[in-house]
Amino acid sequence: MSLTHEQASTLAWLDDKQDEMASLIVELCDINSGTHNLDGLAKVRDRIAAAFTALGGELNIVASDPWESVDDEGNAKIKTSGDMIHVRKWPDAKQKVMLCIHMDTVFGIQHPFQKCRHAEDGTINGPGVIDAKGGIVLMLYALQALEQGPLAGKVGWEVIINADEEIGSPGSDKFMRQRAPHCDAGILFEPSLPDGTLVSWRKGSGNFAFVVRGKSAHTGRDFASGRNALAALSRMMVQVDAWNDDPSDVTYNVGRIRGGSALNMVPDMAVGRINIRVKTLDQKEQAIERMTQLVEQHGQQDGISVSLHGDFKSPPKPMDAGIESMQRRIEACGKKLGMEIKWRGTGGACDGNRFADAGLPNIDTLGPCGDFIHSDREFLMPESLVPRAKLASLVLASFVGQ
Repeated sequence: MSLTHEQASTLAWLDDKQDEMASLIVELCDINSGTHNLDGLAKVRDRIAAAFTALGGELNIVASDPWESVDDEGNAKIKTSGDMIHVRKWPDAKQKVMLCIHMDTVFGIQHPFQKCRHAEDGTINGPGVIDAKGGIVLMLYALQALEQGPLAGKVGWEVIINADEEIGSPGSDKFMRQRAPHCDAGILFEPSLPDGTLVSWRKGSGNFAFVVRGKSAHTGRDFASGRNALAALSRMMVQVDAWNDDPSDVTYNVGRIRGGSALNMVPDMAVGRINIRVKTLDQKEQAIERMTQLVEQHGQQDGISVSLHGDFKSPPKPMDAGIESMQRRIEACGKKLGMEIKWRGTGGACDGNRFADAGLPNIDTLGPCGDFIHSDREFLMPESLVPRAKLASLVLASFVGQ
């Protein structure tokens, strides 16, 4: 199995682009775009939009939807995410592919990890180098290769670059689901594993908050009249943790508890946050049922009220026929490039979960190679940029004529 003349001509454009790609990645990473840094996200958005105008498609800036969050005082607040970039080209083509990745990172404006550095081993260490600004640049160059070559116009594509993936895409979920039916397949540019392994299935992820309210009282004078919300929440969290029968299957992570103030006051409010990971839709429903029953059980205590907030923003992404077909396609493209494609499931979730739930079969780890995401050790292997861009561009080209 070998490349056609048109495919070879398309991919050859990428041969000398490694340094150029790495330079743009560093430029983007040196601009802080933590999910809640809207000013920084706007700067990154404008720089990315300027780069993507070279593709000649219809480019629009799309406002994210407002979303609700519960603060540590138990109050529901309306929040806003950064804008999305949406680019569309060749909408009348027979086959259309969705390409997606996010511009936000987990590193806020106060985090000490702010700038890139070139390590002695040739890697680039920096905030978001592979999660996922490296993916943005790789996607851009894969599309540029396609658009400058003889296959331009023979496959349609859309790009969505959102700004809140790291918190579950609460402001971009609706738009992604609206656009999913307009395409036949999806490619997302989350980082691959260091050895190039791609992700097949993914667990679903849900973030939930229990808000417990009781009654304050002086612990010395009138302790018995108080109703300790923090103690009630603690008992609930112990029960949640006990649900972890098989961590490889469903996991319940007690992530944070807030409540109480002066030690001589009975706490009248507490908030507990958990993250749940599930493999199947049935497990998702069972988890919600468990939490609902827990709220009912503890809400029956005298003077204690409990409310549950949150959702599975990232539904499970199980293996199905559509994903298997995408796997075979990518394996065939990899073979033409001399790459052996390997697969592995993961407990991590991403926007690929949302697209799959909306009916769009996708593979979501076509980004560059590296490791240690979500830490100040995050690094990119620059030598992976051109090969991975070629793979992504060839996958796009494989839809021509179908």
